Amino acid sequence: MTDMTAGIPAAEGGARAPLDAAGMDPRLYNEDQLPTTAAERTWDWLAIAALWVGMVVCIPTYLLASYLINSGMSWDQAVLTILAANAIVLIPMVLLGHAGTKYGIPFPVLLRSSFGPSGAKIPAVARGIVACGWFGIQTWVGGSAIFVILNTLTGGALAGEALPVLGISLAEFVCFLAFWALHLYFIRNGTESIRWLETYAAPFLLLMGFALLAWAYFAAGGFGPMLSTPSAFDPGQPQEGQFWVVFWPSLTGMIGFWATLALNIPDFTRHAKSQKDQFLGQLVGLPIPMALFAFIASAVTSATIVIYGEAIWDPIQLAERMGGFSIIIALFALIVATLTTNLAANVVAPAHGFSNLAPSKINLKRGGYITAGIGIAMFPWVLVNHIVGWLIAYSALLGPIAGVMLADYYLLRKTKLEVKDLFRMDGIYSGRNGTNWAGVGALVIGILPNLPGFLAGVGITAGTSDFFATIYTYAWFVGLFVAGAAYLVLSKILNK
Repeated sequence: MTDMTAGIPAAEGGARAPLDAAGMDPRLYNEDQLPTTAAERTWDWLAIAALWVGMVVCIPTYLLASYLINSGMSWDQAVLTILAANAIVLIPMVLLGHAGTKYGIPFPVLLRSSFGPSGAKIPAVARGIVACGWFGIQTWVGGSAIFVILNTLTGGALAGEALPVLGISLAEFVCFLAFWALHLYFIRNGTESIRWLETYAAPFLLLMGFALLAWAYFAAGGFGPMLSTPSAFDPGQPQEGQFWVVFWPSLTGMIGFWATLALNIPDFTRHAKSQKDQFLGQLVGLPIPMALFAFIASAVTSATIVIYGEAIWDPIQLAERMGGFSIIIALFALIVATLTTNLAANVVAPAHGFSNLAPSKINLKRGGYITAGIGIAMFPWVLVNHIVGWLIAYSALLGPIAGVMLADYYLLRKTKLEVKDLFRMDGIYSGRNGTNWAGVGALVIGILPNLPGFLAGVGITAGTSDFFATIYTYAWFVGLFVAGAAYLVLSKILNK
C-alpha cells in the first residue's frame, strides 16, 4: 500500500502531517491516485524541462508554424505568436502545477475540490476524450513515419489501394498498429518509464532539430534566402492591414494546443521535488523550445523553396525527398519525438481521467489501455485533417475548466486543501450527493458564450452573428474568465 502520509505539505520543521486511511471512501482512490510519497518525488527541474522538450518536439508543433505562415504571417510573426501563446498558457501551467507539487495529487483528485468527487468525473473525462483524439493523431503520424521508412527501403513495394471503411492502405494500417503497440510497453511500465524516456530523448531531439537546421542552412545558401518571404500583411501585400484579424484566432488556437496540459499538469508536478523545480522546469522547458522549434520549422520550410522549388511543410515528406540514409535517421527522430510527446501529453491525463470513473476497478495502467483503444476508434487519419478548427473548439471547453479550478484553488481556498476530504463522498468537498453544482454550473456558463461560434465553426448551424463570432475568436480567454467569475458567485449562493 502507498504511504498514506505522502504528498501532504511539510509543516514547520519539515515534518509531514499524517493522512489516516480511516474514513476514506474506497470507491474514490487506488494506489495511483493517492498522494505521492517522498520516494516518488524524483523529478528535479531538469527532468521537468526534459519532459517539456520531449513533448514540444513533435510533428504537430512543427506544423503549427506552417499554419500561421499559410495564413499570411512572416516567419518572425509566426514565431512570436507561438512564443506569446506559450508564455500565456505557462501561467495556468505553473499555477495549477503548484497544487500537484504541494499536495502530491493528480488532476482528477484536484478537480474534486471544485466539482465534488462525483462531479469531477465530467471535466476529467472531457479532458480525457480530447487527449484520446490527440493520442490517435500522434500515433497515426508516427505510424506514417514507419510506413515511409519501410516503403522507401523496399522501393515502394508497400504502396497499395485504400481499404474500404478505413480509407487507408493495409500497410499503412499495419504500421499504425505497430507504433500503437509500442505505446503499450510504456503504459504497462508506468510513469517512471516515461520520465526515463523523456530524459534521454530530449537532448537527442534537440540535436536532430539543430542538425536539420544546419542541413537547410548549407543547402539553401544561408539564412538570407531561407527567411526572405515577406508578411502578407505588409504594405502592398495581398492581406495588407489584416494582421490582427488573423493574429487573435491564431493566438487562441496556439493556446489551445497546450491548454490540455494546463489542466492536468498536476499529474506530473506531483512528482516534483519542490515548487522551484516545477516552476523553473516549466519556465525553461515550454515557451523557449516551442519558439525555437517553430523557428526551425519556418526556416527549414523556407529553405525547401530554394532547394526543391516548393514549400514542403510536412517533415515526413521532407525526409522522403531528402532520400538516402538520411531518411532513416530523420524518420527515426520523428518516431522518437512522436512517442515522447504522445506518452506524456496524451496517455497520462486520460489514464487518470478514466481511472477516476471507477478507481477501485480501473488503475492507471488500465486507464492507459482504454485511452489506446479509444484512440484507434476515433479514426485519427481522418481527424488529423481538422486540427486547426479542433484546437479552437476544445479550447472553448478547456478554458472554463481551468477558470473554475484556478478560482477555486487560489481565490476560494487560498491554496489550502484538506487532502483526506478529497477522498470522501461525505467530506467538505462533497456538495450535494457528491457534486459541487457551483463548479458544474460555472462550467456550463463558461461554455455558453462560445457555443454559437462553435456550432457555426463545425457546420451544425449556417452561421452566427458577428458578436458571437468575435467571442469565439477568444474562446479560451472568454471561457476561463467567465467560468471563474461564475464559480465564485455560485459558490456564495449554493455553498453557504
